Amino acid sequence: MIAWLLASVPLAVAFSVPVALLGGLLLARMRRRSLTAAVTVLVLVPVVATLTGLIGVSGFMYTPQLAGFVVVCAVVAAVTVPAAMMLGRGIANDVMWLHEAHDAERAAEASRRELVTWISHDLRTPLAGIRAMSEALTDGVVSDPADVAEYARRIRGETVRLSGMVDDLFQLSRITSGALTLTLAAVPLHEVVSEAVAVEAVAAARKGVRVEAARDCRWPVVCGSGAELARVVRNLLSNAIRHTPPSGAVVVAAGVNGDRGWLRVDDACGGIPDAELGRVFDVAFRGEGARTPGDGSHGGLGLAIARGLVTAHGGEIDARNHGPGCRFEVRLPLA
Repeated sequence: MIAWLLASVPLAVAFSVPVALLGGLLLARMRRRSLTAAVTVLVLVPVVATLTGLIGVSGFMYTPQLAGFVVVCAVVAAVTVPAAMMLGRGIANDVMWLHEAHDAERAAEASRRELVTWISHDLRTPLAGIRAMSEALTDGVVSDPADVAEYARRIRGETVRLSGMVDDLFQLSRITSGALTLTLAAVPLHEVVSEAVAVEAVAAARKGVRVEAARDCRWPVVCGSGAELARVVRNLLSNAIRHTPPSGAVVVAAGVNGDRGWLRVDDACGGIPDAELGRVFDVAFRGEGARTPGDGSHGGLGLAIARGLVTAHGGEIDARNHGPGCRFEVRLPLA
């Protein structure tokens, strides 16, 4: 028995080791392509190596014992290979989910850092202006009544901007935390748009931009919260007016498509680069041509808030280039 072992072990090693090495190389290649195939190879290598070692020890001679070993190896392979494929698919799904979760976490962290950067910059600028003007008034540097009134007006304007930023941050935190609760009712979009146009008309007139509603619109009645939908429309109009050059036009249109009502805001901004089009609704994203805080923007949160509110209504919002500018379209369920 000992003599047989001493003669058989070297043969078994000589025949099985090359199979194991080949399986290792194959496993290294498969691991980068398909986790299911890699697990299958991992299961097959020991079976094939064992069978090769047995054939080598038998001297490539057919014997009843060798036939039995071959049948046993075939049965083991028939059982383990499907199990390995199922296990590989499960592991691949888990790994994919972990990668997606990790990517989402990194994207959220990058978005938070970008938001902090933008908000810090936007808050610091008006605060510095308020501090400088208040110190000038306190120290008596400005004493002329007209100058004092102008400084007071500017301080009030900066305070309104700061209040708007805080309101945007609070609204965004409610949306992202899931704390936003909506009281749904039948909301005529025509009334919401009329009110929003009236509010934004002052900024549009100051810039020389026309805001108009398309003719022959079929204004739908949607299911939603009037206050939140008004915030969506105002944010879209404000964004369109801000990016439309003087003498340009912002056109609002609406209609019905199946069980959805839609609202479109077209501007004349000249279009959005394709690389940035998919990020216009990201928190604090304001594109390569970053605007100064003096333009009335609130940290690049308006479109992010609009998307969050539309999603909370069970609707969709998207942006695409259209004509001389871009089109923002909102789709909401009908009442």
